[in-house]
Amino acid sequence: MQELHDAPLAPLTTFRLGGPATRLVTATTDAEVIAAVRDADDTGTPLLLIGGGSNLVIGDKGFDGTALRIATRGVELRGTTLELAAGEVWTDAVARAVEAGLAGIECLAGIPGSAGATPIQNVGAYGQEVSSVITEVIAYDRRAGRTVTLTNEECAFSYRHSRFKADPERYVVLRVRFELEDADGLSAPVKYAEAARALGVEPGERVPLAAARETVLKLRAGKGMVLDAEDHDTWSAGSFFTNPILTDEQYAAFRARVRERLGDGFEPPAYPAGEGHTKTSAAWLIDKAGFTKGYGTGPARISTKHTLALTNRGEATTEDLLALAREVVAGVRGAFGITLVNEPVTVGVNL
Repeated sequence: MQELHDAPLAPLTTFRLGGPATRLVTATTDAEVIAAVRDADDTGTPLLLIGGGSNLVIGDKGFDGTALRIATRGVELRGTTLELAAGEVWTDAVARAVEAGLAGIECLAGIPGSAGATPIQNVGAYGQEVSSVITEVIAYDRRAGRTVTLTNEECAFSYRHSRFKADPERYVVLRVRFELEDADGLSAPVKYAEAARALGVEPGERVPLAAARETVLKLRAGKGMVLDAEDHDTWSAGSFFTNPILTDEQYAAFRARVRERLGDGFEPPAYPAGEGHTKTSAAWLIDKAGFTKGYGTGPARISTKHTLALTNRGEATTEDLLALAREVVAGVRGAFGITLVNEPVTVGVNL
């Protein structure tokens, strides 16, 4: 294991923000990950897990404890079963699945981060979620002091949520197993309307796997959602806020606020989210509350390509970013009565 002291953490995050860690350990095997976690737990040392760093907002003061960078590697493909070490780069894993002719994660192309983070957040985009293809997650249970295997059901997946996110101090993901589909080189049925339009098909149709992946990459790049060191719109955590899910009563009140603010001809985006619930669009809320693309005059601004991404224009601090996030949250709440929830994990700071 590599060990550094007073180590900068900003370069390990896609925001490129945050102060140093007292100690930074880089683990390249499951055994090293477990040893580092046990050492922290045995000594009562605060522990921060870092994978691809695409979902972290670290405070300017940094982290007083041990930051564990999980850099494990390993890809095993057995028929339609794909097993990934937690440290595997997710975008590379999607590309390998597509090359192998296996469907189920092709629309998750271009999402930054590591494979081990995907079940924590129940990563999803363009009509696919990892919860639909994950069969098992192998993790170290810090409470029990042993490695465990959790089934899909035991992971308690829901929209951008899981058992791991609900109890972040308990599990350290080591490996993830996926059951993909061999559809003779075709994708899973295309569910997302925007992707279907770009592909020139109707929702529910299948397309060649490579075409699905390439189309999603183009769509994401157009929104600044594919990492590019030269493009400050990608110095972000992708979508900063989750799409709100409202009860029927909340949605009715929301629609009334929309009509009051925008006029009778406006209808907000609405998607089924289970009985008695409706999901609406955080990006729409942000835009209609007056926070348009490129909003801001300081070093942290809304992306010029997508209102859902808050970005570091190169000289920002975490406090600059949080000030912008708080302004957006307050503005949306004032306009529509909905409180947006941040998607990235905050470390040493609160929104």
